[in-house]
Amino acid sequence: MLLVNWTNTLIITVVGFCLVFCILTILVIVFSLFGKIMSGSSKSETKQAAATPAATQSKSEEVSDLDNAAIATALGLYFNDAHDKESYKLSINRVSRRYSPWNAKIFGLNNLNK
Repeated sequence: MLLVNWTNTLIITVVGFCLVFCILTILVIVFSLFGKIMSGSSKSETKQAAATPAATQSKSEEVSDLDNAAIATALGLYFNDAHDKESYKLSINRVSRRYSPWNAKIFGLNNLNK
């Protein structure tokens, strides 16, 4: 304990904490600026799209998530109907084996008291 140079240890610790704090602050600033830039560009694109008369839509013309799900389900049923009919039955045959990789650990644990 007496051979440790506490002055250098404290300096390295303080510099490390300050460096981490500065880097995290810079990352927060960069991400917030990136978010503002991206949201600003999307707002300008929507303003330009709203300015053209062909792109104007009312709220009642927008397609909701439920409508999208119904359309996707209908398309899936339509395109899957072209395939062969399946029985959709699942059969599982049990095979009894004394050793498998799933129970190999149990055999190793039983032999601890030798």
